[in-house]
Amino acid sequence: MPQDTTKKTQDPASLLDSAFRAAIAKALDEPGEHDPVIRAAQNPEFGDYQCNAAMAIAKKRGMKPRELAEAIIAEVELEGMVDPLEVAGPGFINIRLRAETLGEMLQSIAGEDLGIPAAGDGHSIAVDLCGVNVAKQMHVGHLRSTIIGDAIARLHERLGWKVHRENHLGDWGLPIAMTLSALRDAGTDLGTLELGDLNTAYRDAQLSGRSDRRGLEGALENGCGPHRVIELEEQNAGAEVNIANAKETLIKLQSGDPGLVEDWNAIIDCTMREVFDTLGLMNVRIGPEHNRGESFYKDILPEVVEAFIESGLGVEDNGAIVVRFEDRERPLLIRKSDGGFLYATTDLAAIRHRVQTLDSERLVYVVDARQRDHFRDVFDAAHLIGWDRTNNDVQSDLHHLPFGSVLGNDKKPLKTRSGENFTLRALLEEAIERGSSEVIERSKDEKSPTHGNSESELRLIGRAVGIAAVKYADLSSGVVKDYVFDLDRMIAFEGDTGPYIQYAHARICSILSRAAAGEIKFEDAPFLIETPEEKKLALALLKYRRTVLETADQLEPHRLCGYLHELANLYSAFYQACPVLKADAEAVRGSRLRLCDLARRTLASGLELLGIESPERM
Repeated sequence: MPQDTTKKTQDPASLLDSAFRAAIAKALDEPGEHDPVIRAAQNPEFGDYQCNAAMAIAKKRGMKPRELAEAIIAEVELEGMVDPLEVAGPGFINIRLRAETLGEMLQSIAGEDLGIPAAGDGHSIAVDLCGVNVAKQMHVGHLRSTIIGDAIARLHERLGWKVHRENHLGDWGLPIAMTLSALRDAGTDLGTLELGDLNTAYRDAQLSGRSDRRGLEGALENGCGPHRVIELEEQNAGAEVNIANAKETLIKLQSGDPGLVEDWNAIIDCTMREVFDTLGLMNVRIGPEHNRGESFYKDILPEVVEAFIESGLGVEDNGAIVVRFEDRERPLLIRKSDGGFLYATTDLAAIRHRVQTLDSERLVYVVDARQRDHFRDVFDAAHLIGWDRTNNDVQSDLHHLPFGSVLGNDKKPLKTRSGENFTLRALLEEAIERGSSEVIERSKDEKSPTHGNSESELRLIGRAVGIAAVKYADLSSGVVKDYVFDLDRMIAFEGDTGPYIQYAHARICSILSRAAAGEIKFEDAPFLIETPEEKKLALALLKYRRTVLETADQLEPHRLCGYLHELANLYSAFYQACPVLKADAEAVRGSRLRLCDLARRTLASGLELLGIESPERM
């Protein structure tokens, strides 16, 4: 392979994969793709990478693996890039990149984009995230949908995609009407209402509409006392009245009653004030412009059902309209027998809008794992009717990204001591307080970079640390897995935590700050990769581009988390083994400062893609 290819391909593994694929085809004298099985060498003594394909290919063809490996070496075009290739063991090919090659590759990613050009080429993605319900407080269940969705959106934005963040509000239907009706009956001043009070009103309204007909039947059958029977009769009668009032309110709201619409907007505003405040605390990019709730689709739901009926996909079943599938008994209900619509109807309308109006080639729904069957049915229905194709006839990738639960130390869903769901705000404030306490305590050390900072400055850092602890613990756990919310572990400055990576970034900032104070110039210094620690750090830096691409493609933020933790560890090993400011030679010092700077910018870039801040002092 020509030497100038290194300027186009910054990732050594990808470059070697391409070169050895071509070499294997030539060695076998047959076209086609043959996986060269390029792997990082387990033992640096044997090189940086290995090509492990010869054994499997030779076995299938009755060849001798070592002879095939030698034939591959004879055909591979890597002149000037690697040291002489060696065959080891039964047919492994050991590959050692030359120091000059690594220096050239590092130079190619040293620009502002870190080797990741934003070449989205007009691709669009819609990310369904957050999904709060109007009149209800955000709880711990919203944590994962919000930060996972924001990370997916940030990754695609970094790669140049047009990203539509879709905050699908639960802002319509009978529950909202019941809350409105109850608030108006109580004469509540909606202009001064706080979300906590609104949440209570919402819960009370739901309880007031809950009848217990089975309980009444059981009481009559079992001869319960008259007091119990009367109590149940009154409960059922009251529930019926409240439901009737709510339905009347909903009809008026649907018809555009000015007073009701004003009150409806007031409870949305009340909800979203605190939501946006909490999202800002989390460093999440969601604003009013991303709200598109159930009410947005309400007027086109009849049209959605009619489209399925006209296409022959929507069929009647006891007065309801359902969509049937060949591979499962479970149909998808899209209109109830009383004419009412369902979540599925709204989701189908949203898919059509996101694919055909927003022209999204990829739809990602960040919703908990309990909704797997729902999204499977909705996606399949959208495919049957053709709503998963853009206006340019590109089939959109409809993807449900299910996530696990946040657990307490008892391995059960996280609750407060009283058994209530944690509000998200309370959870974040506790993390921030713990982060601030840790930062303040460390600042008492006279050698600490933050020694002498004001309390307000320390608390700003503590806020960044606390939020990083929560977000990194969530994202690094793997989307589909449950994880235990353990602040003691999450807030630590050591181990696989967000604060540990932030601290690595801050340490590098300190070195670069001292270099600047000493007026040491290094921006144009060539990269000189001489020691094993320098090489390991260099190879890790060159993996960043591929890591970002794979993380976005596979929708797995934990890949990026794992990379950043590995990079922080390798930087620490480099720093311990390789003097930077006290390097013997000026050229070596310049090279190592450039490695420091590249590592700092890579850590900051990766953290930013996860929605985590990078303090310069900790």
